[in-house]
Amino acid sequence: MSEIRKTYSPVEVESKWYAYWLENKFFHSEPNAAKKPFTIVIPPPNVTGVLHMGHMLNNTIQDVLIRKARMEGKEACWVPGTDHASIATEAKVVALLREQGIKKSDLSRDKFLEHAWVWKEKYGGIILEQLKKLGASCDWERTRFTMEENLSEAVIEVFNKLHTDGMIYRGFRMVNWDPEGKTALSDEEVIHKEVQSKLYYIKYQVVGSDEFAVVATTRPETILGDTAVCIHPKDDRWKHLKGKKVIVPLINKEIPIIEDEYVDLEFGTGCLKVTPAHDVNDYQLGQKHGLEVIDIMNNDGTFNENAQLYVGLDRFKVRKEISAELEEKGFLTKTDNITNNVGYSERTNAVVEPRLSLQWFVNMRSFMDKHPEVLSSVMNDEIKLHPAKFKNTYKHWIDNIKDWCISRQLWWGQRIPAWYLSDGKYVVALNETEALEKAKTLTGNASITLADLKQDEDVLDTWFSSWLWPISVFDGFKDPKNKDIDYYYPTNDLVTAPEILFFWVARMVMAGYAFRGEKPFSNVYLTGIVRDKQGRKMSKSLGNSPDPLDLITKFGADGVRFGMLLSSPAGNDLLFDDKYCEQGRNFTNKLWNAFRLIKGWEVDTNLPYINEAPVEWLNAKINASLVEIEDHFSKYRLSDALMSVYKLVWDDLCSWYLEMIKPEYDRELDKSLPIDEQTYLKTLAIFEKVLKIVHPFMPFITEELWHDIKERDAKDCVIIAEWPTVTDSKETEISILSFVETTLKPAINTINSHIQKNNLKRTSKLKSLFIVPANATNPTEYKTAESFLPYISKLSKCDFEIEILHKENQQFQQFYPYSINSNYQVQIEKENNLDSEAEKDRLEKELVYAKGFLISVEKKLNNEKFVQNAAASVLDNEKQKQQDAISKIKSIEEALKELVA
Repeated sequence: MSEIRKTYSPVEVESKWYAYWLENKFFHSEPNAAKKPFTIVIPPPNVTGVLHMGHMLNNTIQDVLIRKARMEGKEACWVPGTDHASIATEAKVVALLREQGIKKSDLSRDKFLEHAWVWKEKYGGIILEQLKKLGASCDWERTRFTMEENLSEAVIEVFNKLHTDGMIYRGFRMVNWDPEGKTALSDEEVIHKEVQSKLYYIKYQVVGSDEFAVVATTRPETILGDTAVCIHPKDDRWKHLKGKKVIVPLINKEIPIIEDEYVDLEFGTGCLKVTPAHDVNDYQLGQKHGLEVIDIMNNDGTFNENAQLYVGLDRFKVRKEISAELEEKGFLTKTDNITNNVGYSERTNAVVEPRLSLQWFVNMRSFMDKHPEVLSSVMNDEIKLHPAKFKNTYKHWIDNIKDWCISRQLWWGQRIPAWYLSDGKYVVALNETEALEKAKTLTGNASITLADLKQDEDVLDTWFSSWLWPISVFDGFKDPKNKDIDYYYPTNDLVTAPEILFFWVARMVMAGYAFRGEKPFSNVYLTGIVRDKQGRKMSKSLGNSPDPLDLITKFGADGVRFGMLLSSPAGNDLLFDDKYCEQGRNFTNKLWNAFRLIKGWEVDTNLPYINEAPVEWLNAKINASLVEIEDHFSKYRLSDALMSVYKLVWDDLCSWYLEMIKPEYDRELDKSLPIDEQTYLKTLAIFEKVLKIVHPFMPFITEELWHDIKERDAKDCVIIAEWPTVTDSKETEISILSFVETTLKPAINTINSHIQKNNLKRTSKLKSLFIVPANATNPTEYKTAESFLPYISKLSKCDFEIEILHKENQQFQQFYPYSINSNYQVQIEKENNLDSEAEKDRLEKELVYAKGFLISVEKKLNNEKFVQNAAASVLDNEKQKQQDAISKIKSIEEALKELVA
């Protein structure tokens, strides 16, 4: 083996091993009847996207899960891919064409799509290549795209099926309109933000009198589309206006005063302007009262001829100008500053405009009536949400579900498979040939040709392809019984963000039950939002989001993965600080230096095996840590699992075990003494086991060290090494674990504290005695204590003579006693230079603290509410604290008596 480098070089190691994993096809999966499948489908990032911190978190979590499953011997399959992202991609292409002096309106649909595909091929795979830098072990041979042929065919098939089943309809309805994207949006694509606005109070003169009705509105520009003013039938302030008319300011149009209990008596003036074409609630009022609907805006948010005034101006410019004109002409009485919720397009960030439009919809209530499992599967944990708090959010959305507007006024996307005849009738079909046959049947005219049909210009909502993702990536629509869909579906885990719980997660559940008759996945891990140290969501606009690739260059991929995971409890937002990545880099260096230490030892095959106790302890500790880690994984607490791994390596392996077993340093020879062969080999075996446990979290350094341990075959890699299994703990292991954690470690810390406080030299010849109470001693415990005695001097770096004596056989006057726990004391021999008064003062302070601690514990145990509600393990823990405190108080009181004797 070559000599281990002094420092770890992430850049060199990461590129080397990622290429090696790809070359050996460790990421690739095929159905294997001898193995249990473990499947994750990636939340497909937009083809417009580049790697951001949310992607880093999401994909690190997925990679940890898939790597662990692979090591557990499962057929692990992580399917990558990208989403065609209709609105975002079309906007990118339009902007690119504009830079070239080309307008979309000057192009045919086919020519525009040519440009779009060129753009996609050039830029669409960037984010997937970036994910490789993170170490994502996706099966890249299975990469899919939501607009590739098979997946698009699946979309068209589903549209046809739902239309045939009466679940899809076409209707003229109020929708969310994006004036920048010039397309309709679903409710879930509208992001509501609190903004500072103005409330405008406007006078409408009552016809035939000098009186005015005053309305309050945040949108004065829409008065040009008003068709009524509404009052509450029980509002005494305005009941005298019943049946009268008012005049709309500036355009002098008479509109009726209507009555409806919808009016909020507490808001504004009690008079409500009704603009049916530009407000969802106003539209419903208009339908109820038979009001005229006047659409005053174009699809880009400018005013049209119906407005009469400000034609061609943008809506926000109109707001500014009309408010000034209303004030100038005496119609605007006052304005108030208010905070209100405004809807923004999730893709373009344009303020959404309610607009009446002819669109395609999925009847979601009928869908849910047909597939109640969509809700019940989540509520009964057949599909588990992690954390479970999102179950109530999910239920609320399902209970209040609205029809899904699925048509978009774009060219990039799956075109709606509807063909229209000249009389407005239409047919829905899988393709042109089928459409022509259906049109002939519909009209009874066999002479109709394709030239008589015109396909719908709109495309389908991007989410209408994404909701099929777990099925379509395995070609489950093209061939519902193919080997991939039968083997990999349903998938196991989905890792995504709570903000697309309804956009995507709920709809995938719907698609799973509707088109496969079963759930699409078993677990949904919902990540939090990555925020900066001030709690602000990271974004390009704020400039507070680091470039993930820069972080990887600075701290290494393993360090960044560590930093992301350590600060990311499921479902809770994380405050990202690159100090966590620095901590991750330090952890990689710790592993590296620990291995360099081990490999630097000289081995002497003639030396006896003397380190059986620490070897047994660390193996028992690894087993106990595995129990803890597996529990965290089962509950999707990955940050907690990583912390358990971190403590195992940093504390138990490096700070304790290696310090116990490392050879003494010979100052005369100026080198370390040799180590026995058995300890060395067992330590390497332990290190291998530790590398396996660390690997899912930090794959690169673990693979590098795995191959530095010894020469290996090409396929002998940690990425496919067997995950360590938990074994049943033996009595000796339990005894060793208990002794080291509760006695040895506290004893060493106590001795070091004693030496430091009393300014003793480490070379002082002291005599230390473990005092074992007779009533707590058993043969196993006694043997365990004896086996660790040689490590007391070694770990405290002092020259001690050590014995174990029973309390009743020993006089204590010449010792300083320290209580370690209810079973053990450490007695340290007094020195002439020790200050008895100082020791007395220390013991008295310790006694006060111990008594105060006992009081706090007993308050809990005397609290009936606490005792009734606390878990049994919590109660047992508090009772143990009580016994330890009582024992400690007794020990300190005895020590004080002996000190003054």
